[in-house]
Amino acid sequence: MTQDTSYDWRQRGEPDPVDIHVGSRVRMRRILLGKSQEAVATLLGVSFQQLQKYESGANRVSASRLFDMAHILLTPISYFFDEMPADLTLPLDETGAADNSTKSVMGNRMTLDLIRDFYRISSPQQQRCVLDLVRAMADASDKEQSIMPMRRKPGPKPKLAAAS
Repeated sequence: MTQDTSYDWRQRGEPDPVDIHVGSRVRMRRILLGKSQEAVATLLGVSFQQLQKYESGANRVSASRLFDMAHILLTPISYFFDEMPADLTLPLDETGAADNSTKSVMGNRMTLDLIRDFYRISSPQQQRCVLDLVRAMADASDKEQSIMPMRRKPGPKPKLAAAS
């Protein structure tokens, strides 16, 4: 990759991929803690719209603001850089769009809600039961998708027993 093409996103006016990653980690941590954008923004001393811009990567987070976010979100600063892709410039398909299969399942709100609520369960036995339930449901779903639905063979309808 040449230096001319490594920063194409800047020429297109798009956010820096690092800013997008850091913002997504801020959002993930905020949701895991069950905090609203408004509550975190108030603690930071910014508007919730500004926090939205940080979370989307549209605005960069300064070092001091990142330090404050880490304290508010009860996490080390390094958390925001965890799981950083080794190569931030993703290969593009023929349409010019990045491959969506690389998006983390952790970016899904339902996943974050599930994790947060799971850890609210204080009993390890209950946590194990929930895990077993989810696995059983996932296995059943896999089996349903692999089996074609069976159709009833045409023929006479079964006779109902007469009520006495």
